[in-house]
Amino acid sequence: MMPRLSILATVAALPLLAATPAAAQMDSREGIALQNQILELRRDLDALRRGGGAAAPVPIAPPRGGAAAPGDLVQQLLARVGELEEQVRRMRGQLDVAENANRRLSEDVEKLRGDMDFRLQQLEGGGRAAAPRPPQGPAAAQAPAPQPPAAAQANPPATGPRPAERAIADGQAALARGDFAGAEAAAREVTTARPGPRTQDANILLGEALLGRRQYQNAALAFDEAYRRNRQSSRAPEALLGLSNSFLGFGARREACDTLDQLASEFPRVTPQLAQRITDARRRGQCR
Repeated sequence: MMPRLSILATVAALPLLAATPAAAQMDSREGIALQNQILELRRDLDALRRGGGAAAPVPIAPPRGGAAAPGDLVQQLLARVGELEEQVRRMRGQLDVAENANRRLSEDVEKLRGDMDFRLQQLEGGGRAAAPRPPQGPAAAQAPAPQPPAAAQANPPATGPRPAERAIADGQAALARGDFAGAEAAAREVTTARPGPRTQDANILLGEALLGRRQYQNAALAFDEAYRRNRQSSRAPEALLGLSNSFLGFGARREACDTLDQLASEFPRVTPQLAQRITDARRRGQCR
């Protein structure tokens, strides 16, 4: 459970990573250095396995009382290689998070810019011409009634926001036809504007839409929120499965398998369709 919480905490730090691109570049340089160390350690390990003799010097201290035996040195090399590979995976995950955050920030800026342009156009259009004065005297009875502008006739005002059930249904239909952006917009309409009993369903829909857009870190946050909303609901197993698929998306295989183990422990009985999806996820994650 702790590795999964650590991954989610890293994913939740999107704004900080987006605000410091220099840190992402530093991680990239460190990742290249770590990969070079891994290659050197692998060459030393292959040399030990082939010849059984001494390899090139590596930064591993021998045990007290004498030189390290070849078997002990192999174990130390394997442990070091595992640590370096884990650091590389974490850095790649952080770079993916930073890229996703920058993309989301750009989309938000474009949306705000469009809203501001639209409002400025409305203000300028309303102040260009003053309303005509009504006719005075007997001519007032013969004057025709004022007509609304052509734009107002062509575009009648909206009747109001969609109910949550309608928004989720429209989002699921968009998801079924591959319109992931439309499904995400419908889900966020429910989670941000009208939070309520259908928020868990909306978060699951949001996670599926983000998986389709390959925004795996954000999808993990959405599925985790859906699970925490109601851990005893009939859709909680589906939220855990989505969380596991999100972990697999950005290479956190151990956390994905731990999540599937948690799903099996908390919900031993699931529908056959969901059980098949869980089996497929275990196979993709090479879980035991």
